[in-house]
Amino acid sequence: MKHTFLKTPAGEELVLIARADFEALRAAAEDAGDAALHAKTKASLARGEQTALSAEEVKAALAAPTPLAFWRGKRGLTQKALAERAGVSQSYVADLEAGRRKGAPALFKRLAAALSLRMEDLVA
Repeated sequence: MKHTFLKTPAGEELVLIARADFEALRAAAEDAGDAALHAKTKASLARGEQTALSAEEVKAALAAPTPLAFWRGKRGLTQKALAERAGVSQSYVADLEAGRRKGAPALFKRLAAALSLRMEDLVA
């Protein structure tokens, strides 16, 4: 890689390189950033902080009436069990899953905790 050192009138030192060399350096930096993000995501998955979905599960999530309905089923809980964990009635959970009720943020925080999710995972 050819380069030239320059000094501005203010004394700042600069390096001049060919555009192709600059693009190669930038691509390498992006690859390193992608690799770091990949490693961070893998570690988060291994710790159980995130859940990966198969293609079939993604289709099921998209077909579910609400994210709550999908995640409750994925976690293997009945509406009654989830309701008990969140401190509401089973019929309230049924209405939330069907989209007939909205629910307060505090409730979704409890539901997310009961499902080991982030609140954002339950919002369509």
